Amino acid sequence: MELQWIYTLKVIPTLAEGLKVTMLIAVAGILLGFIIGLLAGFVRSGKHNILYRIAGVYITVIRGTPLMVQALYLYFAIPMMLNFDISALTAGIVAIGLNSGAYISEIVRGAIQSIDIGQNEAGICLGLSKFQITASIIFPQAFKIMLPSLCNQFIISVKDTSILTVIGVAEMTRQATQAVSSTFRTVEIYTSLALMYFVLNTVLSFLLSKLERRMK
Repeated sequence: MELQWIYTLKVIPTLAEGLKVTMLIAVAGILLGFIIGLLAGFVRSGKHNILYRIAGVYITVIRGTPLMVQALYLYFAIPMMLNFDISALTAGIVAIGLNSGAYISEIVRGAIQSIDIGQNEAGICLGLSKFQITASIIFPQAFKIMLPSLCNQFIISVKDTSILTVIGVAEMTRQATQAVSSTFRTVEIYTSLALMYFVLNTVLSFLLSKLERRMK
């Protein structure tokens, strides 16, 4: 087969449209995941038995099933059971949020538990409430510890958006697949897609590394 690499240039505008959706899902999903992970992480590092078990079930289920299955369930199964409609974009964001939240919760839990117990005792001696101790003493220190892992999770979430093509989300992989179906230039277009992901994640890694250094 004769390769026509001109298609790598022709497909860039199409992939750029998909890139917007990819970044929207990744950013919104990781923000949702951070909120979920923060709550679950604090619960898992606390002593509330019922909430601890609920968070444990959520983490076990999410970490024990593939993201693709979670996306399919959110987009097809749950709306069918509850009789409502949901857009593919919304289902994709929720899927990334729930999936990343399970992993972020363990990052949060580990960071909180790594803080010396003396920090908490010092806050009590100063007459601070439990909330003040957590917000002013524990969390700022824990956040610096968890930041590298959070940055890594964000990059993973960017790559995970490619899985959402199974529910019809128009992200980069979906756009590339549609371009292949209309031009049959499989090698050229999928090479462009791989390069686009590589450049995107390299840039993100560089920017997030700079953020980590500034936080330190």
